[in-house]
Amino acid sequence: MKSTFKILFVSSEIAPLAKTGGLADVSGALPKALKTLGHDIRLVMPEYGSIDKDLYGDHIETNFQNIKIKIGTEFKNANIGSTFLRNPEVKTYLIGNDHYYNRQELYRNPETNEDWSDNAERFIFFNKAILEMIRALDWRPDIIHINDWQVSLIPLFLKLHHRNDPFYEGIRTMLTIHNIAYQGLFPKHVLKLMNIDDALFYSGSSIEYWGKVNFLKIGILHSDIITTVSKTYAKEIQQNEDVGFGLQGVLQSRSEDIYGIVNGIDYSIWNPKIDSFIPSNYDATDLSGKSVSKKELTLRNGLKYEPEIPVIGIISRLTDQKGFDLIEEIFDDLMKMNLQFVLLGTGDKKYHDIFESYQKKYPDKTGINLLFDNQLAHLIEAGSDIFLMPSKFEPCGLNQIYSLKYGTIPIVRSVGGLKDTIINFEGKRENGTGFIFKKYSGKELLKTINKAVEVFKDKPVWNKIIQNAMAKEFSWDVSAKHYEKLYRKLLK
Repeated sequence: MKSTFKILFVSSEIAPLAKTGGLADVSGALPKALKTLGHDIRLVMPEYGSIDKDLYGDHIETNFQNIKIKIGTEFKNANIGSTFLRNPEVKTYLIGNDHYYNRQELYRNPETNEDWSDNAERFIFFNKAILEMIRALDWRPDIIHINDWQVSLIPLFLKLHHRNDPFYEGIRTMLTIHNIAYQGLFPKHVLKLMNIDDALFYSGSSIEYWGKVNFLKIGILHSDIITTVSKTYAKEIQQNEDVGFGLQGVLQSRSEDIYGIVNGIDYSIWNPKIDSFIPSNYDATDLSGKSVSKKELTLRNGLKYEPEIPVIGIISRLTDQKGFDLIEEIFDDLMKMNLQFVLLGTGDKKYHDIFESYQKKYPDKTGINLLFDNQLAHLIEAGSDIFLMPSKFEPCGLNQIYSLKYGTIPIVRSVGGLKDTIINFEGKRENGTGFIFKKYSGKELLKTINKAVEVFKDKPVWNKIIQNAMAKEFSWDVSAKHYEKLYRKLLK
């Protein structure tokens, strides 16, 4: 009989409760797949003020109130509530403290666009409260699966603050790194809030990083096993200083314990056959609905519907990491080509300004949407012909995988999860699913876009690429089985 595990999945954001990026999508989908495999998996995240109470307020049950959490010399109250993610039902705990979490933004102050000044204290509290919560619930997980810097202190707190407590004995920890560029770097004085002796802070120690405290480094060195979200990214962060962001040496010291597992996608949400956000459903056997979505997308963006002209779509944070410096470099040349361009996203102010100027300069060829709009995101995936992801680095990426399912052909750079999920189309290669370029340059990007646009004109070849793309399978069921295998290894 197959063994099952008790898993506490810990994340600072979980879709649909709270989301700023792909971490939330993973945290909302992977646990459901693990639940389907028979495991007793439960989730926990902060109870942010931004959670839509109209959708979830009626379903939040109060479990405990005023659990005392020691932060430095003071005690702060944690309130524990719970709800369920659905289909299948996964118990989800919400750790509340109005002072820390009753804010509309998760990590940043919207007035200053800077990180909240007390982020270290907010997440120290969250890490400590999680360990007190499982004791209060009298539910002892076999594994605590933590995600990114915000919860990377849990392995250290288990070893330091709970090492002599039989309740916590034998709990194993897994850290998943979703984007190593974000590490949780804070001044040394946060050690007092962590209730850690200064004697443990010295050059080369697990809690010291260039005179500061690096939460992610702590997680890397104290977790029992480490995963990241693609095989290529797992190698890149150890070997390439531009991708490892200073932690490549730390990761090399744990190289035998690092594994790459490509993210899956939730096909109950991202599937053109059943997608309720698009005007006409379709699948690989009948693509007529894709043309309907293309017409809706162009009209919504004030563009003329031109069936024979390719629409390039992009949904992204507007940052250098996502390749927007390359897009800026080639944009005027791109607009000389016979195509249309639709963008959805928010990010750095400089790119907001740049793309607003492009909208004015090229009103007949561009649709610029500087906002978050879930319905429009689905429409772009369905209505575009080509999807653009020229990332400088990309841990996994989800939109290129969504695009495959929607028959929207990705143009990507050969990095991280983009390299692992897209097969480059070459003239004699029958199994291509997209177009890949290697060198990080505007010239290479423009050349690759031009190649894709030329192939688009050859309808039999383009339809073959679409069929290849839509046949690919990246469900969470596959990824969950890889995680299950690592859980089993961890508990041997």
